[in-house]
Amino acid sequence: MKKLGPHHQFDTLVARVTGRVQGVGFRAATVRQAHLLGVRGWVRNLEDGSVEALLQGPHDLVDRMLSWLHHGPQAARVDAVEHQEEHTERRFDRFEQL
Repeated sequence: MKKLGPHHQFDTLVARVTGRVQGVGFRAATVRQAHLLGVRGWVRNLEDGSVEALLQGPHDLVDRMLSWLHHGPQAARVDAVEHQEEHTERRFDRFEQL
């Protein structure tokens, strides 16, 4: 991880996706979509059956990734996506599944 400069143009969001999002390839599809868009961060399953993702990148790309999370891969059923801005000095080098 790298530190962001004082005038970075990156957004960092943490999103929580609920619905049928575990056991349907949601994390792997999220990694593929993030790589296509050039978004960095991570995605992981939570014990309550939801999926959490940290998204970092230029505002327009993070916005597109957040929009994708609202439907996810074909086998998923997304009920809700909650997100909030994350204030961090860290800059992720890639997007990965945790």
